[in-house]
Amino acid sequence: MSEVKTPWIKNLGDVPAHLEYFQGTMYEAVERIADQYPNYVAFDFMGKSTTYRQFITQVQQCAKSLKTIGVREGDAVTIAMPNCPQAITMFYAVNLVGGIANMIHPLSSENEIQFYINHSKSVTVITLDQFYNKIEAIRKNICAVNIIIASIRDALSKPVKAGYMVTEGRKIKKIPDDAPVIRWKSFIQLGRACFWDYKVQRKADDPAVILYSGGTTGKTKGIVLTNYNFNALGAQIVATNQMFRPGDKMLSAMPLFHGFGLGVCIHSMLANAGRCILVPRFTAQSYAKLITRYKCNFIAGVPTLYEALLRLSSMKNADLSCLKGVFSGGDSLSVELKKKFDKFLYDHKAVIQIREGYGTTECVTASCLTPPHMAKEGSIGLPFPDTFYKIVKPGTDEEVPYGEEGEIVLSGPTVMKEYMDQPEETAQTLRRHDDGLTWLYTGDLGYMDEDGFIYFRGRSKRMIISSGYNIYPAQLENILDANELVHMSCVIGVPDSYKMQKVKAFVMLKPDVPATDETKEQILAYCRKNIAKYAMPYDIEFREDMPKTLVGKVAYRKLEEEELAKIERVKAAREIALEDKSQEENK
Repeated sequence: MSEVKTPWIKNLGDVPAHLEYFQGTMYEAVERIADQYPNYVAFDFMGKSTTYRQFITQVQQCAKSLKTIGVREGDAVTIAMPNCPQAITMFYAVNLVGGIANMIHPLSSENEIQFYINHSKSVTVITLDQFYNKIEAIRKNICAVNIIIASIRDALSKPVKAGYMVTEGRKIKKIPDDAPVIRWKSFIQLGRACFWDYKVQRKADDPAVILYSGGTTGKTKGIVLTNYNFNALGAQIVATNQMFRPGDKMLSAMPLFHGFGLGVCIHSMLANAGRCILVPRFTAQSYAKLITRYKCNFIAGVPTLYEALLRLSSMKNADLSCLKGVFSGGDSLSVELKKKFDKFLYDHKAVIQIREGYGTTECVTASCLTPPHMAKEGSIGLPFPDTFYKIVKPGTDEEVPYGEEGEIVLSGPTVMKEYMDQPEETAQTLRRHDDGLTWLYTGDLGYMDEDGFIYFRGRSKRMIISSGYNIYPAQLENILDANELVHMSCVIGVPDSYKMQKVKAFVMLKPDVPATDETKEQILAYCRKNIAKYAMPYDIEFREDMPKTLVGKVAYRKLEEEELAKIERVKAAREIALEDKSQEENK
C-alpha cells in the first residue's frame, strides 16, 4: 500500500487531523442541538424568528403529514424552493420519515423540472405558488402523486405580510380553486390524522439527498449524498472555524439546491446551534443590508458578489466588526480582488480576511479551506480533517511531485455515495487506489506545495461559471441541436465584469432557414422553455460555418479567442473615444 501524503497536518495548528462523526441522521443531529439549546434561534426569515424548539415541533408536524399522504422510507420528495422556512422544514421532515430530498432550482425550465422529478422517482413535489404554472404545465408527464404549494406570505409576521401582499404578493398569479394541489396550511393539518409511528430509523450511510450537476457530455447527473456526508461536513466546518460559537449568525443566501447553501449555510449551522438568516432572493444591495442589520458573524459568496459589495455606496460607513468568517467559493478568487476586499474589511473595522475554499458537489461542497491566519497567495487552502488530497497525472493514480500540475483527487467522509442510476459515470469518478481509499476524481487541475497547500489552476472539464453556477456547454449544445431550425451549435463563456462569465451560443442553421431576428427569437423562446434562467444565452450569433480542430471537432477555443479579441477592440475604441473627448474638452 502506498502512503498517503499528509504534510498539511502540521499546518493546522490546533485543528485535529481526525474527528469523531455523528452516526445518526441529519434530523437527529439537529434534534440533539434542539435538546441542548431549545430557546436559541434556529433561523430568521424576513424579520420573523423561529427557535430550535419551535422548529423541531414544525418538522415533526410536517413529517406526520408526509406519512399521512403516503411518503414512505426510501421515497424521494422533490423540493423546488428558495431559502424559506417551509423548505427547511420539509427538508428535515423528509429526512425524519426516511425519505430522500431531491433538491432542485425552482427557476429550472419545465423540461428540466420534469426530468429531475422523474429521474428521482419522486412521489411528492413541493414548490411556491409563484412557480405553480411550471408544475401544472408538466403535471401529466411526471410520476409525482402529490403537489404541495407553499407561499412566502404564510411564513411572514402580520405586519410584513401586509406589505408583501401589496408589493411582491400581488404579482403572483392566482392558482385556480380546483387545482389538484395541497396548500401548505391544509397539508400541515393532515398530520392530525397520523396515529402511527412516523419516525423511521435510518443509517448514517443511507441516501438522504440528491443534488444535480450538469454533465460534461451533456448528461445531467444526480449526486446521491448520505446523512454521514452532511453530518461529517458540519463537524469539519466547526473544527476549521474554531471561532464559531452557538448562536453565531450565518447569512444564508447561497441557495438550498446548491451544496454550499444546503451543506454549509444551513445544515452545518443547524447541527451546531448556529442561527441562519434565510434569504429567499438577494441582490448585492439586500445582502449588504442584511449583514449590518443582523450583525452577521459568517458570510459566504462567490467572487462576483464581493466585487459588487466594493462598489456599493451603502457600505461606505458600514461597521463589519461583527464578522468572524468571510468565505469565497464557486469560482477562483483573483489575487487582486482578495487584496481589495481584505482592505475593504480592514477599513470597515473587521479583524479578519476573506478565506478561499474549494470543493465540488460530489463531496457536498467545500473540502479545502484557507486557515484563518495562514493564507498563501493564490492558494485555496488546506484539506479538512480526515480529508486527503492527491495530485495525479489526469485520469491515473500516479502522483506527481510537489509543485507539478495534475488532476486534483480527494478522499474523505463527505465524498458522495454515487451518481444516481449511472454506474459507469460513478466508476469513472470514484476509484479505489492501492492505499485502500476511494478517491474522487474532480476533473480540476492544480498542484500541491511542500506544506500541503493546494493551488487551483483550472478545469480539465469544459465548463462555464456564471455568478457561481456551473454551466456545462455540452448540455446546452444538446438542447440547441435538438431544435428543428438548428444544424449545429457551440456554446462558450464570455468574460463579464459582474457574472465573471456569461453564456453565448453560436448556431449554424439548417439549409433554407433564414438568419433573421425572427429566427433568433424563435430559438431563444425554445431555449427559455428548455434551459434554466441562469444558463440562458445572452446572445445567439448565426454562423455559416464553425472553426474545426484537426480531428474535425468544433474549435470552441477559437470562438473564445475571437470573442476576447472583439471585447478588446471595443475596449480600445472606447478608450480612444474618451481620450478624444477629454482633449476636446481641454481645448
